[in-house]
Amino acid sequence: MNVLSPAVCLFIRALLSREEGQDLVEYALVVALVSFGAITGMGAVATSINLVFSGVATTFTSNV
Repeated sequence: MNVLSPAVCLFIRALLSREEGQDLVEYALVVALVSFGAITGMGAVATSINLVFSGVATTFTSNV
């Protein structure tokens, strides 16, 4: 059992020191941030467009 413990410890240290997966996590975080911003921005744009079309509809209704 004493021989296995240092080997397991070295294996865990090697796994923790690897940096290969960090790029993927960083890209995923950037994509999530951009998509969150796009969803939030689209909500504001949709509200503005809806108000404009409502104003146009009101103008047409009152003038026709």
